[in-house]
Amino acid sequence: MPEIPSILRKILDTKAEEVAHRRSRMTLQEARARAADQPPARGFAGRVQAVAESGPAVIAEVKKASPSAGVIREDFRPAEIARSYEAAGAACLSVLTDEQYFQGSDAYLAEARNACALPVLRKDFLVDPWQVFESRLLGADCVLLIVAAMGRDELQELDGLAREAGLDVLVEVHTSREAADALTTGARLLGVNNRDLHTFTTDLGASERIRPLVPAERTLVAESGIHTVDDVARLRACGIDAFLVGEAFMRRENPGSGLAELFFPEEEA
Repeated sequence: MPEIPSILRKILDTKAEEVAHRRSRMTLQEARARAADQPPARGFAGRVQAVAESGPAVIAEVKKASPSAGVIREDFRPAEIARSYEAAGAACLSVLTDEQYFQGSDAYLAEARNACALPVLRKDFLVDPWQVFESRLLGADCVLLIVAAMGRDELQELDGLAREAGLDVLVEVHTSREAADALTTGARLLGVNNRDLHTFTTDLGASERIRPLVPAERTLVAESGIHTVDDVARLRACGIDAFLVGEAFMRRENPGSGLAELFFPEEEA
């Protein structure tokens, strides 16, 4: 397994401590049993793939802050943001729940999901099977698995547990080697983080290079570095029709307007 980037290693160490604390309040067996009693999820992967067949499928992110950018949005109201995204044509939502590094909250996921009909991705750092079932209990429809954060066996285990819990999975990669590991899972969504976590440089070419490696039954989701109509056009030109975008929208007074201008400019004209 390649070296884990230092910032990611720091986050994962913190997350392991956090999970140990949370598990002391509810065992894995209890979380698993409670997750089995939850109502059906909204179908995240199916929604992304269906929308991408006829136009851009946008996973719009509800994100207050990040380690690299600091606070992105001071006036942070998840329910209002979710409604603005839905009205603008978002396919799904992504909500940050990591508290220490992204100033997220479990409550933000519930607020956003309850305010709209869109499926929701829990954007966090999964390091333990317990978190898969916790995510289902929080109301998530999909979870993120970061290939750089784990070995192949762990990746496959968490992917299988997510399916057991009724969750879809977005497997995130940055390199072709990581993409090969991602394709050993059953996940229908393969996210390419265009940001190199070792250097923090962003290159849309990461998505372009991995696109030919993704079979037709899977959907590549381009993540990070998407700020302009030209960026969207460049990625769509190589056959990418699904996108996860947050910061570009969060800096706008109305996040939904930012989404519409970036992905549906002909409708805005």
